[in-house]
Amino acid sequence: MSNLEEALELDRRWSMVSRRSLFELPAGLIYLDGNPLGPPLRGLADNVGAAVREWSTHLISGWFGTDGRDGWVGLPERVGSRLEPILGAAPGSVVACDSTTVNLFKAVQAACDLRPGDLLTDSGNFPTNLYALAGIAHSRGRRLVVVEPESIENAIDSSVGVVSVTQVDFRSGRLHDLGSITQRVHEAGGVAVWDLSHTAGAMPIDLASNDVDLAVGCGYKYLNGGPGAPAYMYVRPDLVAEVRNPIAGWFGHRRPFDFSPEFLPDDGVGRMRVGTPHILSLVALDAALEVFADLDLADLRAASQSLTGFFIELLDRELGSLLEIITPRDSDLRGSQVSIRLPRADKLIESLAAAGVTGDFRNPDVARFGFSALFNTHEEVVRAVSEISAALGR
Repeated sequence: MSNLEEALELDRRWSMVSRRSLFELPAGLIYLDGNPLGPPLRGLADNVGAAVREWSTHLISGWFGTDGRDGWVGLPERVGSRLEPILGAAPGSVVACDSTTVNLFKAVQAACDLRPGDLLTDSGNFPTNLYALAGIAHSRGRRLVVVEPESIENAIDSSVGVVSVTQVDFRSGRLHDLGSITQRVHEAGGVAVWDLSHTAGAMPIDLASNDVDLAVGCGYKYLNGGPGAPAYMYVRPDLVAEVRNPIAGWFGHRRPFDFSPEFLPDDGVGRMRVGTPHILSLVALDAALEVFADLDLADLRAASQSLTGFFIELLDRELGSLLEIITPRDSDLRGSQVSIRLPRADKLIESLAAAGVTGDFRNPDVARFGFSALFNTHEEVVRAVSEISAALGR
């Protein structure tokens, strides 16, 4: 069986392929970059346009709703409720707001209020997270401990108060074990704060069953909410009453439109909101989440593992020792991306772009390919590997 025949057989096996038509993608483009920015769904312009028309018709009254409509005020919670099944979170535990970095700052500061001790993270964490954690450690007079990704679980002991980890290493695609690490954090008496930006929308997460304390993530990668889409924040329901938002903004108030000079936090996860929500961006994210409404996330994960596994298999078969695959070969230990290391990886990505294949480059020598089972196909894998071979002179 040829590579193409094998690919077509795999595409027939996975029902996700049928969802590709839901997305706006340029004809002929192989888009393997959904991990930094997902594509728009078809009809998204209509959703945003309707929101603009609503704005032009109702003006300020749009905040509160008229004629049986829900107002904009509750949109962060309504979008949060759409995210809850995607994150495996309990009802009322997620709110869509702010950016990932701002939410991480709020979450880790709140976690520091709950527990004394060091802050622990790993060197594979996304740089903005490392910056935020360093700033928090400095302001709190705490030590920030940064270990290698594979050492994170063994580094958790009673000296650690807060552990902040991104579930998938953005360079290598290595997947951290959310359940095992969270359990270890709790056994040591600490608080676990997770960044789900590279997993939400690509696999089941199950925050509730894994007893995760706090979590954040963005809306523009595998969730396809658009550039700069609002992020989200999760707080374990039994912790909400103990959690203090370090940025006491008016939309985190129990009754924001009372305009009280005294801050009274919302009773639920809404207390983690800060300022006025970005309504048009929330409308876009809300529309994008519709694609997940009837989706089995276990099937999505299986399709993703098939795509990444097939990509690795063909790279081995066609290119052998010309490049180093730094993503774990065990499908249970990787996210929904494959990263390769080679000299002048930046030139490879440039050559692929000219040939109609979009990946991305990460310093100093990593070419990264993100797969979304919602719109990528095994046939595209064959074509992408063919273009990689051509770019490398094979």
